[in-house]
Order: sequence, then structure tokens, then C-alpha cells
Amino acid sequence: MIDGPWTPAAVVSRAAELRLEQALTRIPDLVAELKRHSALYHTHDAPEIDDRTYDLMYRELELLESRFPRLVQSDSPTHRVGDAPIAELVPFTHDVPMLSLANAFTDEDLRDFEVSFHPRDGRVSGGLRLVLERAGFVWEDVAPIAYVVEPKLDGLACELIYEDGVLVGAGTRGDGLVGEDITHNARSIRNLPRTLHGDAPKRISLRGEILFSLEGFHRMNADRVAAGDKPFENPRNAAAGTVRQLDPSLAAARPLMFMAHSFGACEGVELPATHHEQLEQFASWGIPINPLNRVVNGVDGVIEAIAALGAQRASLPYEIDGAVVKVDRLDLQAALGFVTRAPRWAVAYKYPPELVRTTLAGVDYQVGRTGVVTPVARLEPVRVGGVTVTNATLHNDEFVRVRDLRVGDTVIVKRAGDVIPRVEDRVPDDGHDARPATVFPTVCPECQTPLTPMEVSDEDGGKKIVCPNRLSCPAQLRAGLRHFATRPAMDIEGLGDKLVEALVDAGLVRKVSDLFTLDHARLTSLERMGDKSATNVLEQLERSKARPLDKALVALGIRDVGESTARDLSRAFGTLDALLNAPAERIKKVTGIGDWVASQLRKALDDEHLRAEIARLRELGVAFTPVPITLDLNATGPAPVSDHPVRGRVFVLTGTLPTMSRDEAKEKILAAGGLVKDSVSKKTHYVVAGEEAGSKLTKAVELGVPVLDEAQLMALLSD
Repeated sequence: MIDGPWTPAAVVSRAAELRLEQALTRIPDLVAELKRHSALYHTHDAPEIDDRTYDLMYRELELLESRFPRLVQSDSPTHRVGDAPIAELVPFTHDVPMLSLANAFTDEDLRDFEVSFHPRDGRVSGGLRLVLERAGFVWEDVAPIAYVVEPKLDGLACELIYEDGVLVGAGTRGDGLVGEDITHNARSIRNLPRTLHGDAPKRISLRGEILFSLEGFHRMNADRVAAGDKPFENPRNAAAGTVRQLDPSLAAARPLMFMAHSFGACEGVELPATHHEQLEQFASWGIPINPLNRVVNGVDGVIEAIAALGAQRASLPYEIDGAVVKVDRLDLQAALGFVTRAPRWAVAYKYPPELVRTTLAGVDYQVGRTGVVTPVARLEPVRVGGVTVTNATLHNDEFVRVRDLRVGDTVIVKRAGDVIPRVEDRVPDDGHDARPATVFPTVCPECQTPLTPMEVSDEDGGKKIVCPNRLSCPAQLRAGLRHFATRPAMDIEGLGDKLVEALVDAGLVRKVSDLFTLDHARLTSLERMGDKSATNVLEQLERSKARPLDKALVALGIRDVGESTARDLSRAFGTLDALLNAPAERIKKVTGIGDWVASQLRKALDDEHLRAEIARLRELGVAFTPVPITLDLNATGPAPVSDHPVRGRVFVLTGTLPTMSRDEAKEKILAAGGLVKDSVSKKTHYVVAGEEAGSKLTKAVELGVPVLDEAQLMALLSD
């Protein structure tokens, strides 16, 4: 997982403030991570992050690509819809591509969707108002726009094909162009008619979601447990796995359901002129639609409907993760059209992470790779964000003490953007004071070494407590070995959790460098380690010796040196020796980290134990392969606000500039040390306005923010 945090405000701020040299690595990282998570979700049905986090990562990539158009990759997920189908099923080609939707997270996003003149999420070049007026509509004649607000079902997207009223085909969305043929299983869905009622069209492709009702899902899981089978983790993954079964009798035995939300193509009948009337037409043919769909007027009506739907969310008989907003009139939809990935006339609103209550059953203490000891809550099992949660982070000792968390308390849990469940707070109750207080241990639970606090507070406001026994603590060694073998580090395939445990327990590896002393005889002495597996591990270890400097730096597990920092360091210094001899000030200049972190990194690089380990790794053949120097050691980032007319100043761009795009204007401002933000506030120094500037210009005038045209901006930049 690349660095967060994943909140709307953090994403916008990070994308606006990132320097070009950072974007050179951040954009490829986001592309790779989004592609990986897309494959996990669409192809393997094994997501590691929630939808909201994925969408926020996607938004950051779009914002960065907007700022740095020359860095856009040809395989960027922003130019694709989903992932390729799995190989076991016959391909299903969509006559009309199944696109996904742009996202909104706040009421402001919804208002931007309608009337903003600033592009957001690739939805529109301006708001709906601007696009419609350019298409010849008079805003006063079409406003307030009628919208349909629908629950965003958390199921599997599917397309059904009916010919002359008979169900003849069904397919998953796949990559939006080609999915998997699941006709044999769709025919077994109980609420789905094989033949349409009334005057059916010659051919129609209906689109919707396949899902489980919660009651049916829990009943099915109870039956599985009674039969000695493992229960399914969540309804969405269970539905996705069920419809991909080759034996239709399995799908027929499970309580799947379908709800339609749109169509792709239609022949032989004229559909109504509004979206909500189309849905009613589908229902008249016997196709299930969602009874909570609502038609509302204007964005205020949309916001009210979304809030009302959110209030019902916990009591609904199926899972939803948001609401979908669509322009109701078909002629307006046609005028608004599409962008690469999504229709301009629709947006998906994502609800904030769900909060649930459960009982704190115990507190454990885990020792991480860097020695940090983290309290972990053991919980009475509870469903949060579509998964069953039994453990959650408690952050640090300060967090536990301030909230006075005790075993037996009722706690509030959420699954935030980090995917890891978090305990947010305690629910007061009369029995709390009678329960024993939670006391942080004074010695390491793994090696019994006395624990020590770090010098600074962590991001949650408390002191990190660490085990200083880095070389001999079994927990730190196991975590360090697992980290050493990961793909961002030395990428040693086969060195997984079980082998790491076996190597440490057998005493064959007492420090990371011991990995390169392993031989065939030692490996095969371990239980369940055969000749072929041992040979593969040794080959992988040998191959890893040539990893480039940035990968090897990550592998060393130095605190505060992640993938991005390691790349910056390696591209600035080129060789390990140059880095080992670099002063803290130069390290700070290259990476942009603060004084304290730079000094701690310098201190870590000087640690005699790390130096000895590096020397031993080199003796055993690890090359720390040098990389080309591509970062200027004399470069500086944006300076604090000073007398300089641009450096440190906050700019907002609006409207169409005469000779350059807003992306080009952004690049020029950022290159001069300025900052570019999306919204106007009292902290804005300048608004740069072109033709058809809208609400941002109005707000700038109201707040007294200086307004520049393109010529004045260029004059300011030349100064």
C-alpha cells in the first residue's frame, strides 16, 4: 500500500503540492497500485482495500495527471474501466461498453457536479450547466434539473441480453468491453424472469447488479457451517464467486438476486424519454428494480435524498456503499455525453466509513519490524464495511489511556481508508469503572527487553513505545525478514511467512544477512521443505543480490525510508557509499523530509550495527547496484511565503486562458515555487481567471482576492 492518508482533503492537498520530481515516482506508483487492486477486486474477488480508498487513490492519480499531462502513462487506469476476465469462462462481448462512474464524497462535490466551472474527477469540462449551455440549452429553461437517486448496490455488475423477450445471454462487466459469459448461472437467479412480460423489444441489454440479500447470505452461511464448510467472508465476494461457477446447480442453490439500473442497447421498441420512466418500463416486463429509487429536483434535492438513504443504510436488507445520481431527462444525457471512463450525466456518491459497536474482548501487544509495540484490540466479531472484524488497531498507549479503554467496554469500530479496522472511541456505560484498567507492558512481550519511548509523538498524538533489541528480538527479526523479501524490497519469491517462521525457530537465521549463508542441506532439513522448493529459494536469493540501490535500501528496513524516499535517495546519490557519507542537510534537501527525520535518518545510517550488517551483506554478494543520478542535489522545493511574488503564494485557476491550458499554467506556477489549490478561500493569494470564469471568480471578488488575467500571471512569473 502506498502512502496515504486517504481522505478527500488529503488527496487534493497532496496532489496540489507534490513537486515534479516526486510526481515522477508517485504517478507510476499509483498506476501500479490501482491496477493491482483492480485485478484483486474484479478478477480474483479478493479486495485488500475498500471502494472509497480505491476511488480516492484514483482521484489523486487524475489530479496529478491533470497537473503533469506529460507524465500520463499509456496504461493508466484512468483510460480503462476494469480488468480482464478470468480464463476459465467464455468471453462475453458488450455491444455498448459498460462504463464506470465518477465519484463524489461531499456535498460540495455534488454541487460542483452541477454548476462548477472546474473539472473534477474527469467528469466534465466544467459543470453540467456549462456543458449544457455550450450544447444550446438555456439553463433557466432546464433548471432545476431532475435527477434520479438510486442506492449503489454492493454486488457484481452484470449485463443481461433478451431477444424477443427471452433471456439468451448474461455477462460480467470485465474490462467494460469484454467480460465473462455467465448465462448458465443467470438463468438460475430466482427473481430474474427467463421471459419478459408484455410487448418485449426485439433485443435489449439490461444492466444491473447481482447480489445476495443479507438474510439469504446469513442463512446460506449457517447452512455451510452446519455442513462443515467454511462460511463466506462477505456477500459481494460470495456473489462474484457464485456466478463464476461452471456448475449452474451451485448458483441455483444459493439465494442470488438481481436488480436493474440501466440498459446498454435496445432494438424494436421506443423507450420513454426519462430514466425513471425507463426503469418503470423494465419493471412492467418483470425485471426487478430497486424500490428506493427517487426522482428529485436540483442538487439540494439530491443531497437530501442521499442523506435519507444513508440513514436507512444499516437497516436495508442488502448492502449498499453509496448512492448513484443520474440526470433524468434522456435528451440532457445525450447532450452531456461521456468522457473516457464515465458518463458526464451521472456520479456515484460514496458514504463515509461505517461505524459499528462491539465489545472489547481483550488487548494484545504486537511488536513490529522497527520495534514499535502496538496495542491491538481483540473484538467480539462484528461486520464492518462488508467484512467480519475480530481485531482492530488501538494506535498507541496514549490513545488507550485517554479513552480509558478496558476489557469488556463497548467500543466504536470503523474500517477506514487504511483497510485495517480502527477502534475510534468508547461508549460510556455504568459498569466501566469496575473493570480493570488497561496497562501498557514495560517489557517486550517477545524478548522481555525493557521498552523505551521514542523522542517524538506519532501521527495519532502519542509516544511510540519500542523494543530496542533490534538484533535479537524474534518478532522484529521475523517481521524484518518478511519485509526484506517483499516485492518493493528484494522480491524473494518463496520466502513467505511459514518459511520465515521455520528459519527463525530453527535458529538458521539470526539476522537478515544469514539468509545468504543458507545452503541446500540446511533448507531441506526444515519440515516440509523439499529439494525443488529449496532450490527455488536459493535461486531467488542469488537473483536478489543484484537488486538496484533503491530496492536494497527499502529492504534494510531503516525507519522512515519507504519506496518513495529510497528512490529519491538513490537517484540523488547514485551509490550506497555516497549516501552513507551524505550529511543530514543534503538528505533533507533531496527528500523534502523535516529536520528531525533527516537527523534520525543520518543517525540510523551511522549505526554501527547497520553498518556491520551492510558490510556482511556485501561480503555475501549483495551488490547494492548503483543507479544513475537523476535528481539535482542543489534543487529546492517551494520556499515559505516571502517578498517573492510567486514563491509560497496560493493560486486558484478558473476559466479558459487565451494561449495555454490551465495544466500548463499550473506547471509554470509550481515551477516558480507557488501552490495551486482547487478552491478559493481567505488563504488564497491570487485567482487567475480566463473566459467563462464562474463561481470561483465570484468568490474571489467577494473575499477581495486579487484577480489576474493570463498576461498579468506571466508578468508575475517573469518577475
